[in-house]
Amino acid sequence: MRIVPIVFAVLALLVQAELWFGKGGVPHVMALKAELAEQKASNERLREGNGRLAAEVADLKDGLEMVEEKARLELGMIKPDETLVVVSGAR
Repeated sequence: MRIVPIVFAVLALLVQAELWFGKGGVPHVMALKAELAEQKASNERLREGNGRLAAEVADLKDGLEMVEEKARLELGMIKPDETLVVVSGAR
């Protein structure tokens, strides 16, 4: 009769060991939660970037203002009747 409680105690210890140290144990779950949080943050950053790019595409499709601004800033282009003035920073 004394062996039954010992067997149950050993089985309970095995279940607890699997819970704490096994493949689906607490450390593994915590690592997965950290990875999930990191992935969610990355997804949010990418979602914001996609929103900015979608707005830029809409601007490029709708009007020439964005095209003109890009040409001025990135290519240094000016209109035929304009004079380019470059202001240097304070010394």
